[in-house]
Amino acid sequence: MRIALLTYRGNMFCGGQGIYAAYLAREWKKAGHDVHVFAGPPLPELAPGIPLHAIPNDNVFGRSLETAFDPRDPWSILKPLSLWELGVSRFGVFPEMQTFGFRLMRRFPELQRKYRFDVVFDNQCLSWGLLGIQKMGVPVVSVIHHPLHIDREADFTIERSLKRRISRTLYFPLFMQQTVAPRLAKIVTVSEASREAIERYFRIPQKDVSVVYNGTDTEIFRPLPHVAKEADLLFVGRTEDRKKGIGTMFEALSMLPPHVKLKIVDGRIPSHGLVPRFTRQYGLEGRIEIVDRMLTVPELVEQYSTAKVAIVPSFFEGFGFPASEAMACGLSVIANDAGALPEVVGTDGRSGRLVPRRNARALADAMWECLRDPAETERMGRAARARVERLFQWDQAAAGLVDVFEEVIRAAHGRSRAA
Repeated sequence: MRIALLTYRGNMFCGGQGIYAAYLAREWKKAGHDVHVFAGPPLPELAPGIPLHAIPNDNVFGRSLETAFDPRDPWSILKPLSLWELGVSRFGVFPEMQTFGFRLMRRFPELQRKYRFDVVFDNQCLSWGLLGIQKMGVPVVSVIHHPLHIDREADFTIERSLKRRISRTLYFPLFMQQTVAPRLAKIVTVSEASREAIERYFRIPQKDVSVVYNGTDTEIFRPLPHVAKEADLLFVGRTEDRKKGIGTMFEALSMLPPHVKLKIVDGRIPSHGLVPRFTRQYGLEGRIEIVDRMLTVPELVEQYSTAKVAIVPSFFEGFGFPASEAMACGLSVIANDAGALPEVVGTDGRSGRLVPRRNARALADAMWECLRDPAETERMGRAARARVERLFQWDQAAAGLVDVFEEVIRAAHGRSRAA
């Protein structure tokens, strides 16, 4: 099968979307498929032999007018899409998803003549341009990891001012995604929780959405017995993401004895952000260790191995890579009973503990119980790794998506013959 894999931001350090694209491309290549990756900056690092087609942009969001364009090329500002990006970004709109799709659509007729793709697989860009590409005769399948409406709602729980709420509403391309998603050949997602949310926000019936779980690389994410367990509790993730629930985590930590410490791994912690704010609010100075630099994957694995317990206090996760990665590293996980986390961690208590969301007391009790019983916590960590090895492998994810693609292609050919 010849697959065009789209990801508007390709690098693995941009978040789960980059991880998702890189691993799927690798597994499809290993399985004998011809996969081409179309990505915007920052570009991904792909396995050898996988063609990468860059879809450039001027990356103007969040930049001043003086720094938005290359002074050596002053005429670049007159490019229509670049001018559009600059204009709407001044109002807080994040334009990359829209313009990525339009830029690709302009190039796609030539690309399709050259490569004859069987299917286009979109990594939750859901741009207007995908409708144009599909009109060219190639079915477009998109994964929705979770509806962005959930991010906006999480922002609203913290941002009380009307001005900030309007700003966050403008930021997310909700209308575009709600319009495009039902018109594509197929929508897939990564958990049952996300499938329910897609029906709620996109009005796409659950029966029309396929679930294919993500994978986790258990060869890379593995226990490192030689690394000392220096940290009591570990949080890995983007702390400025409001749905990550770090306020509840800080409140829970404040309920524990002063010797209990928390390590936070996030390479993008602003000096005025939620971490310093909650540290002051709950009087946790001296109890928070911060790793605020970009880590290589081996360095991230080592950070997981320094901890006794991983904390995932998210209000919603479409899947939850920090949970599955910690589990693969042999850590017991304490997570909210929210989103896909029960599907990843399990609900029987064997490989981790689930607590009610936004319940700091329950989270603190689970933390203390795990720290007081290291033998049971280690046993849960071994069970957690076994669960990931059994259920969440990238070759399984890649094969499951190919099954979806074959179904979509058969349906498209059937419609062509009928016409």
